[in-house]
Amino acid sequence: MMKENKELMAEARASLSGNWGLAVGTFLVYIIIVGTLQVIPVIGGVIGLFIAGPMAVGICMFTLSLSRDENARLEQIFEGFKNYGTVLGAYLLMVVFIFLWALLLIIPGIIAGLAYSQTFYILAEDDTIGSMDALRKSKEMMNGYKWKYFCLGLRFIGWALLCVLTLGIGFLWLSPYIQVSYAKFYEDLKKNQAVS
Repeated sequence: MMKENKELMAEARASLSGNWGLAVGTFLVYIIIVGTLQVIPVIGGVIGLFIAGPMAVGICMFTLSLSRDENARLEQIFEGFKNYGTVLGAYLLMVVFIFLWALLLIIPGIIAGLAYSQTFYILAEDDTIGSMDALRKSKEMMNGYKWKYFCLGLRFIGWALLCVLTLGIGFLWLSPYIQVSYAKFYEDLKKNQAVS
């Protein structure tokens, strides 16, 4: 039986307790790297395409470490580059599949995005799995849980609106909170699948 979203969020706050400085600092570095690329015309977008997947896997490694109360380190955000080919392949396939589903209508694209939402966590934990297998495994894991994951994301909308009022500074705290909550969701989903 999956935990309620509010319980996952409470667990995320507990994991972040005493680690807020590390989490905020790590996400600040991540945002600076990704944000800097977005402001460089054309070439920034191209480079961003090639580093987005590995950086996302790195953030998953970092947040999984926080979630598990392990030794989380800033350098983990770069560890997605160790398995670069597989991670890049998974990212590009994900972008293509979501785009193709979105061509039908926006809703199928959102559903596809939810189905593939666990891909980077899977790649963060298993460097032997292939790109397509990671996408397939995410889709299987999320079967019956897409709505729950979507609702978890909705729980942060009010916080995001408050962060806008802080001229975006609040997102430095909200981003780790969201990502560790998603890591808790992944852990609970994985545990639930092992039991059933």
